Amino acid sequence: MKTNKVAVAGILLFVVAAFALGVSLYRKHVHSAQDQTVSAEQTRLVRMHSPILGPQGAPVTIVEFFDPACETCRAFYPIVKSLMAKYPEDVRLVIRYAPFHRGSDQVVKLLEAARRQGKYQLVLKAVLQAQPTWADHSQPNPDLTFELSRAVGLDIERARQDMARPEMQALLDQDLEDLKALQVSRTPTFFVQGRSLPSFGPDQLAALVAEEVAKAKR
Repeated sequence: MKTNKVAVAGILLFVVAAFALGVSLYRKHVHSAQDQTVSAEQTRLVRMHSPILGPQGAPVTIVEFFDPACETCRAFYPIVKSLMAKYPEDVRLVIRYAPFHRGSDQVVKLLEAARRQGKYQLVLKAVLQAQPTWADHSQPNPDLTFELSRAVGLDIERARQDMARPEMQALLDQDLEDLKALQVSRTPTFFVQGRSLPSFGPDQLAALVAEEVAKAKR
């Protein structure tokens, strides 16, 4: 009986190890395939209309595919800000929109309307801070973001007019087209100098940024 238990335990350990190895190899394959796609589609990473935070001429570019209703995007917001503060002259952030959640497209247009009034970062911060109040995935209420934005000085009447402009939908459509071409299927998705993260996490993002900043300074 004891021998059987040892044998079963050995088999279980082998299965777990094989599964872990399989997952690791699969992730490496997906990572490599996406990097090849991005390499062939470089022009899709940054568009003329894309919001840029940080120095325009910074040598290192982080591209973030972002959904304002995404909880993980909200969690990464201070992390990305801290990286930009760590490398104030070396890193810029390019935001691309990936409105996967219901109601997010409206908030994206509000952010773009805020950009026209020079209040993009103020509204972005307000929207993310209050995300739990308006971005319930079962019953989202994106209209609440209007009052949040008004509170930080946005002219809501003007913003509504700008949101209705055809170019707002065209901008959104372009980002959706690009994310499909780049095989982006979740948010946030980061690219640093065109490279995807080897695995997802704040430490991996920080390490890749540090690596690219070091390269830029050689």
